[in-house]
Amino acid sequence: MKRFLVFLMSVVALVLFSTSAVTHASDLNLKLWQSSTLYKIVHRGVLKVGLNAGYMPFEMRSRSGQIIGFDVDIANAMAKAMGVKLKLINTDWDGIIPALLTNKFDIIISGMTITQKRNLKVNFADPYYVVGQTILLNKKWKGKITDYKQLNSSKFTITGMLGTTGDIAAKKYLSKAKLESFGTEEEAVMQVIQGRADAFVYDEPYNAIFYATKGKGKLVFLDKPFTYEPLGWAIRKGDPDFLNWLNNFLREIKHDGSYEKMRKKWFIDVQSWKKQVQ
Repeated sequence: MKRFLVFLMSVVALVLFSTSAVTHASDLNLKLWQSSTLYKIVHRGVLKVGLNAGYMPFEMRSRSGQIIGFDVDIANAMAKAMGVKLKLINTDWDGIIPALLTNKFDIIISGMTITQKRNLKVNFADPYYVVGQTILLNKKWKGKITDYKQLNSSKFTITGMLGTTGDIAAKKYLSKAKLESFGTEEEAVMQVIQGRADAFVYDEPYNAIFYATKGKGKLVFLDKPFTYEPLGWAIRKGDPDFLNWLNNFLREIKHDGSYEKMRKKWFIDVQSWKKQVQ
């Protein structure tokens, strides 16, 4: 009888301990969920997206001042899937990660390349697009410069946008050239058009569209990318629920046809929107 009572008490203690452990785990999960950016977005009713309007065709200003582009369409689809409104917050590129970390917005959707250095500060969802660096040359080099490696000389002036992977690639691969950084893509490429620089280093989609819409007869486009750069949406660290939702959202739009529809609109059917930004 005594042994039975001891056994019974042990079983009761184990049940109580297990119940307490489950309750504690449930409380922790609830607190984790309530601390998630996703939870706050849903309860706020607004998704705040940080971007830098100037990167064709990802985000740019129309002639009326509206921010449009591939990333904007994705952000709208994301907000719709969450059942909330969308608020776009235009931010200088060199301050966009600090702004995210100080809660100025919920996520960066701005054609940001996933790099190990950036990944130390933020987490990235799975890549949603892949680009590479290309070159826009001053027209005087037509037929004379055919490969980016030829520009790695002190006689050339190379421009890029401050803080971008184009700027980083120029410093890495064209270190012997004179390098100049500017606050916007437009400023940097205009140096080349106006003859104050020899080449502009930037992502293939932007260079391709700029060349097609504004650069023919003024520039030479070396369109073969010389880097591999996956783009990703950046969020603050320590938020598994938000990261999980974003990756599932990306998989869904890539399989239901909506991603391809947006990609075709902004990267293929350029004539359908280019008059809005000219």
